[in-house]
Amino acid sequence: MSEMSDEALKLKQTEIAVGPDLKNLKPDLSENALKVIEKRYLIKDRDRKPIETPEDMFRRVAHHIAQGDAVYNASAEEIQKTEDKFYEVLAKLEFLPNSPTFTGAGTKLGQLAACFVLPIEDDMKAILKTQMDMGLIHKSGGGTGFSFSRLRPKDDTVGSTGGVSSGPIGFMQMFNDTTECIKQGGTRRGANMGILRVDHPDILDFISYKEKDGTLSNFNISVALTKEFMDALKEERDYDLINPRTKKIAGKLNAKDVFDKIVNGAWRNGEPGVIFLDKINEKNPTPNVAEIEATNPCGEQPLLPYESCNLGAVNLKKFLKKNKDGEMEFDWDRLDEIMPIVVHFMDNVIDVNKFPILEIEKMTKQNRKIGITVMGFADMLYDLGIAYDSDEGLAMAEKVMSFIERRSHEESSKLVKTRGEFANFKGSAWDKKGAPKMHNAATTSCNPTGTLSIMGSCSSGIEPFFALAYTKTVMDNDALPEVNEHFLRVAKERGFYSEDLMKDILKTGSIQNVDGIPEDIKKVFKVSSDIHPDWHVKMQAAFQRHTDGAISKTINFPNSATEDEVRKAYLLAYDSNCKGLTVYRDGSRAYQVLTTGKKESKTSEDSDTQIAQHTIVASGITIVPRDRPDVTHGYTYRIKTAYGKLYITINDDENNMPFEIFSHLGKAGGFFAAKAEAICRLMSLSLRSGVDPEELIEQLKGIRGPTPTWGEDGKMILSLPDAIAQTLEKHISREQGRLDLAFENEKQAVVDKKEEEIQTQFSNGYSQPEYDKAKSKSLADMGEAPACPDCGAMLELGEGCLKCQSCGYSKCA
Repeated sequence: MSEMSDEALKLKQTEIAVGPDLKNLKPDLSENALKVIEKRYLIKDRDRKPIETPEDMFRRVAHHIAQGDAVYNASAEEIQKTEDKFYEVLAKLEFLPNSPTFTGAGTKLGQLAACFVLPIEDDMKAILKTQMDMGLIHKSGGGTGFSFSRLRPKDDTVGSTGGVSSGPIGFMQMFNDTTECIKQGGTRRGANMGILRVDHPDILDFISYKEKDGTLSNFNISVALTKEFMDALKEERDYDLINPRTKKIAGKLNAKDVFDKIVNGAWRNGEPGVIFLDKINEKNPTPNVAEIEATNPCGEQPLLPYESCNLGAVNLKKFLKKNKDGEMEFDWDRLDEIMPIVVHFMDNVIDVNKFPILEIEKMTKQNRKIGITVMGFADMLYDLGIAYDSDEGLAMAEKVMSFIERRSHEESSKLVKTRGEFANFKGSAWDKKGAPKMHNAATTSCNPTGTLSIMGSCSSGIEPFFALAYTKTVMDNDALPEVNEHFLRVAKERGFYSEDLMKDILKTGSIQNVDGIPEDIKKVFKVSSDIHPDWHVKMQAAFQRHTDGAISKTINFPNSATEDEVRKAYLLAYDSNCKGLTVYRDGSRAYQVLTTGKKESKTSEDSDTQIAQHTIVASGITIVPRDRPDVTHGYTYRIKTAYGKLYITINDDENNMPFEIFSHLGKAGGFFAAKAEAICRLMSLSLRSGVDPEELIEQLKGIRGPTPTWGEDGKMILSLPDAIAQTLEKHISREQGRLDLAFENEKQAVVDKKEEEIQTQFSNGYSQPEYDKAKSKSLADMGEAPACPDCGAMLELGEGCLKCQSCGYSKCA
């Protein structure tokens, strides 16, 4: 959130003059966009109240970025013309730069880049310097990517002390803890990407580390796969592990075994991801400077150490218009007109940016990489009547991105006349016969557009829509259905609109299994979960063919997907020349799908018990809890939470039913320990008063806190109440299994058998014809920790990132 004194803002505003043609141009913003802009981008006074309007914000950004022309000796009049052009594309929402440009432009902070890559050398002083640099970057609001591949392996010799090394994972944990400390002092947590080469001796520990311990909560992790490894995988043989300190072979591993472990982790909870290191370096524009070893946190920018992400998005939705026949078409002429402005804008960002450390400023200005992406691609396909999962959809992806790639290269080449080649041009990939001279080493990428797409009222990046309808919470906690505008228009034009139909769609967000909708509409209006993973990969590959950087996109799988399907997606991505891949299996981090039927399967006995309990309360009878016996028996469970290790003891009564619950929260203590103790005391009182444990589980399970984490069994621990409820549920199941209790009646046996069948069904995988049948039953069944930590609404997982459509929260923006 940006701040500026009232005096400083008034001074800044007096500097902003607007050309006569633009005085009446005001941004047309949706209610959602206005809410997001006020919360995240508008400058606030000392009381946190906005002291600028959205129009002021766009003018502030345009004015600040236009000052970059002064570096190249532009006159005041020329700078004003540049500012007017910048304001026009911003106010029309045709182009939007990354979030830090909105928060940093014209403010004291002045930091305009989204993320950075820092080096990790095998030297203690260098490691500690990088740790400090990371802290400064996070303080400025940026994210960081690292390759830990240069570090000697765990237990390797340390010459200066005669001791042994802690290895890459030990230092990753140190960086993670530093990030946590800075997060606690700021408004948001810094994001990190940790990468390790597949031929590092510690690779097996790296692959399984987050799965086993639930640690590194401030890191995404990815394995850097090499050509040598992929060749060994295809040939089903071993490959060499290399000690980075000695550069000698330190052992061998079977490529298939290692790949299986990577696939299993991705299948379980989406990590680790993979990057294809040789594919990245084949397209490295500056191999004369260094090899690329790492990416930014979301993976769309493979960068050299000390390079930064300078990103912006063209809003494709704004170029859709009706022709004379009333049909929707794309305005290629207008897109062509704005490309010089977009490249000019993003190049200026580099010159006016206040970089957090000197080395980043130096390297960024030497290579001058920019990353132009698109958003609103799904809007474009819907309006043009093109299915995302079709050859026509792939062709449109290539047409759009090749156009932007070609025009951005042309405009960068034109800048050479007035601004010169980028400093590292000589010896670069551009320095060859027949290639144009370039002012920017790279111009395109496909990055997450998170909050920007909400501001632009369009779909995120190159992703399909998450749902065609969802519930939006407004003032007074009223829940209103929000229906996709393109679908709503077509439904009314084609005459199949009805409120009942919209309610049916709201249940799942998809129309594929809804009656009364024409098949041609179903073909076009698919949402992310309707699209087979192969088409997600194909779409990523289509954009990658015309992108200098890489792609941040999520390959979505239904919960029923098998590890083999995930494996095939990785191999398809490699064979299609993608530079990396992020996969997500619906519900794999929360398992909502496996418990969907529980609330609906109460027996008549359960109902009778509920009636009896409510009767007691209604009759005014005072319930007296049973006395605690001197001796009880039970179990103690250890659960990994985001607040430390939680120890829960559950004791049973003489009937082997839970009687009391105690908790102790490991290192965290204080407030969180008190919260856990309070919950357990009230649960114990309820149990001793005859409340059914299932009722307690139903009330507490699924409560979501701001920092979910993963348990050892792959289930997400959403909060302390959720952890306690999950443990009580596990305890009850354990008691039933240990004592081999008979079912109390035949109906209960049928209920349990049905739940067993559900779990079996979701572990058997799916085939292509069965794909549509394997969808989640509701929107609540989808995604990782679906509650937004800011407003509690449903989160979307796309572009390799989490985003809230309701309030604009984005883990990457």
